[in-house]
Amino acid sequence: MNILKRLAKDSMIYGLSSILARMLNFLLLPIYTRILGEGEFGMFNEIFAYIAVLQVFLVFGMETGVFKFASAKDYDSEKVFSTATGFLSVVALVFFVTVFGFAGSIAKKMDYYPLAVVYMAGILAADCFTAIFFARLRHEGRTRRFALLRSLKILAEVLFNLLFLFIVPQYLKSNTTSVLLHFFTPEVSYVYVMAAIFCSGLVSIVLFLPDIVRTKYRIEIRYFKSLFLYSFPLMLAGLQGILNDFIDRPLFRYLAPETQLAWNEQLGIFSANARLAVIMSLLVQVFRYAAEPYFFSESAKTDIKPVYARMMKYFTLFCILIFLLVNCYADILQYLLGKNYRAGMDILPVMLFAYMLSGINQNISMWYKLASKTGMAMLVTFAGLATTILVNLIFMPQFGYHVAAWGHVASYTVMIITSWQLSKQYYKIPYQWKSIITYLVIGLIIFAVGKLFKTSSSTLNMTVNTVLILIFILAVWRKERRVISD
Repeated sequence: MNILKRLAKDSMIYGLSSILARMLNFLLLPIYTRILGEGEFGMFNEIFAYIAVLQVFLVFGMETGVFKFASAKDYDSEKVFSTATGFLSVVALVFFVTVFGFAGSIAKKMDYYPLAVVYMAGILAADCFTAIFFARLRHEGRTRRFALLRSLKILAEVLFNLLFLFIVPQYLKSNTTSVLLHFFTPEVSYVYVMAAIFCSGLVSIVLFLPDIVRTKYRIEIRYFKSLFLYSFPLMLAGLQGILNDFIDRPLFRYLAPETQLAWNEQLGIFSANARLAVIMSLLVQVFRYAAEPYFFSESAKTDIKPVYARMMKYFTLFCILIFLLVNCYADILQYLLGKNYRAGMDILPVMLFAYMLSGINQNISMWYKLASKTGMAMLVTFAGLATTILVNLIFMPQFGYHVAAWGHVASYTVMIITSWQLSKQYYKIPYQWKSIITYLVIGLIIFAVGKLFKTSSSTLNMTVNTVLILIFILAVWRKERRVISD
């Protein structure tokens, strides 16, 4: 029981720092969409997609590999961490110097600001360098320090955003020959946001200075081979997952139809509304961190499979409720976005549904962890990635950014079906699919009814939707209360 309590406590601490990161980025959205034009925000999101993918690639999965070998009896934990840190320090340095040297050429080819390319290299180098230091805190069980440093980095990013977007532009208007023009564009652009993220990375390095000074950056060949051979497949699996989430952003440049809006403006509108839908994944994460300790404790008393099946049903019910609530108050939520971005509000329900399916897929994915068939994760993720690419290649040239949203729905649907079919062979869990699908259909019907009777009055719309949601809650409670009370 002590182990379960510690696991629950640590999960909450790690989870809260992750939730804080998403929450503060969500709260920055009104600022970004009011200061940056759609094209500028689109360019930032394209670069951010490359950053997300390269973050996984550059760390080579070693933040996970060190957990395995630092705990192994025939490995010295100090040598494990010094080898991993030494290797990633070299990777970070070589990457930064290389990209810095070719920043002008890359910027010209991609139509970026050269400063943006330099900041991209700096962001990735800082994250790569500090990855093992964060991993070591987790390995040593220093959860509070981990959460504190993560939170300070997030807070620094927010503060730098506010400073760079509100104070620096006013200063540059009055000081046209300022040395700051070497670090910022004359007019406000996405470079200011990237500078804020880069500076928060520098803050992380400063916070780790005592650890950085104490670390021996010595690469032991035997340790490196073990780390690399174990971690590289994990990196490939993680790479597929992150590509599935972000591959559609770069595709806008090549596939978006030539309408009244440029491709980067379409990407800006899509990205802003997709970020608005992140409220679903944020609340799903809160649910998971609150509910998982209960299910872990239950697993010690009874067979784990019925527990996970019940978890899936209630998780889905929670997601449906969030889906309905967010759509119910969409008329208010739209004001989180700048006026020019609200044209894409019709993709909000689609992205909310996609994030719901993503959460369901995460729940189903427990089977290959429990059955020690983690290699199957690559097969499931590849099926989703292939679907994402195929849907966008076929339909985006005709239908634009709406296809990117539906691509996520199609991808997660394929992943759910693929994972479920594989689970029946290796680790069958008796999911209550009849109830789950019934609740999903009812939720979609309620959403459709709300849309069908939508009027020009936001107050009336929210009233009608609220009544429909209350009817849904009462119906679910009437059906499930006996099971819940048991």
